[in-house]
Amino acid sequence: MQKKVVVITGASSGIGKALAEKYASGGWNVVIAARRIELLEDISRKFKSTTGVLAVKTDVTREPDCKNLIDKAIEKFGHIDVLINNAGISMRALFKDADMEVMHRLMDVNYWGTVYCTKYALPYLVERRGSLVGVISIGGYIGLPGRTAYSASKFAVRGFLKTIRVENIKTGLHVLIAAPGFTASEIRKSALIANGEQQGETPRNENKMMSAEECAGKIYSAVERRKRELVLTFIEGKMAVFLSKFMPRFIEKMTYKMFAAEPDSPFK
Repeated sequence: MQKKVVVITGASSGIGKALAEKYASGGWNVVIAARRIELLEDISRKFKSTTGVLAVKTDVTREPDCKNLIDKAIEKFGHIDVLINNAGISMRALFKDADMEVMHRLMDVNYWGTVYCTKYALPYLVERRGSLVGVISIGGYIGLPGRTAYSASKFAVRGFLKTIRVENIKTGLHVLIAAPGFTASEIRKSALIANGEQQGETPRNENKMMSAEECAGKIYSAVERRKRELVLTFIEGKMAVFLSKFMPRFIEKMTYKMFAAEPDSPFK
């Protein structure tokens, strides 16, 4: 029997790396993509004794890179069963202060990266009645202050994937929208500030967050069960999303208060 094949973007660290490790441990062939090829190669060396692995240097903001990623996966393994659009960046600045380049950059990575990879993988996923996954955020359900472009891009990805799901009702394609809450990763360290530079330090206690490995395990399970949506963490995730439907003003005030309490918050 052919081994199943998963393609994971943003796989050089955090949730993406943990997903790659989870799928490799399950015996899948794994295609890992990111800009930092040296990190991908380090990861792939760990897998080679147990599973098929392919590392592809990919900048998801470039459509040709995304096409090349899918082409390489098909050339190597012949099919794709799961595409996990995980690559993403964040920001930390008020909209009034942020350069427009910051807004464009987040949309290019978070939204267009998902669109490009999905465009070229879709025929192969449909052929296998496979799974299309988008890793968004609670920020794709609730507007996060100081993260305008981040929330906007995640809302956009959610709308895009929901529409792809409707268009493929008769094809058997499975679409999962996964929304982790706060998860320990590099995303806050690499978040862009108002002038487009990286933040460098995280404003939150990473030790109190869900680990990337736990998050990856839950996404893996949700794909296996062909779930439609996955919202992670209880209070900052499931409860916040639920209450936002019935008590939007309360959730907005609580969200503002939480983010204003961060060290060096751009607003108070």
